[in-house]
Amino acid sequence: MKLYNLNLSNFAGKCRIAIYEKGLDVTMEPLPGGDFKSPEFLKINPLGKIPTFETDDGQTIAESEVINEYLEDKFPKPALLPKSPEARARVRSFTRFHDLYLDPPMRTLFRQTRAKVPDEKKVNEALSELNLRLDQLDSMVSAEDFAAGPEFTMADCALAPTMVLVNAMLEAYHAKPPLEGRPRLAGWWARVQNRPSVKKVLGEMHEALQALQAKK
Repeated sequence: MKLYNLNLSNFAGKCRIAIYEKGLDVTMEPLPGGDFKSPEFLKINPLGKIPTFETDDGQTIAESEVINEYLEDKFPKPALLPKSPEARARVRSFTRFHDLYLDPPMRTLFRQTRAKVPDEKKVNEALSELNLRLDQLDSMVSAEDFAAGPEFTMADCALAPTMVLVNAMLEAYHAKPPLEGRPRLAGWWARVQNRPSVKKVLGEMHEALQALQAKK
């Protein structure tokens, strides 16, 4: 099995956490051709997106959430989804919130940091939206051990890598720190970083982020 991966990608990080949690023998592959749009990579995934997962029988699976759902179906232990339909729905509400609402403003800020001339209007709008989403997340996360409750789940897999980039983006724009005034989110973040799979992925991401900043 292979995961076409970039260590700085929060979506690839989501899958790496699940892979490490389950102790799977998955090879982490760089982008063939060294680029999202290289002919070599587009043959594997015409969308030119990472992560992309390759199964033992050569089937390719795109989209991080689909990959993690596949891994859960294929390798159900240790479980990253609870047993009850209600608890599963709660976990999935976090992963959808992450993909549709939390990541987009953070991604806008990331693109603006790489622009020659940042668009001040886009930056301010993204900062405002990101703070709104963090407030919403603070009201959603459990006061128990992990995001959706006492069990470590796909919700934590999704949220933890993105918090690395959220921290970096808000710091880059000298904005309010993401945990300031958000006690439930701060409590979750302090706890989840101690999870070995999360600690490993966060280390990989920090190293990749430092390398990117050194290039700039």
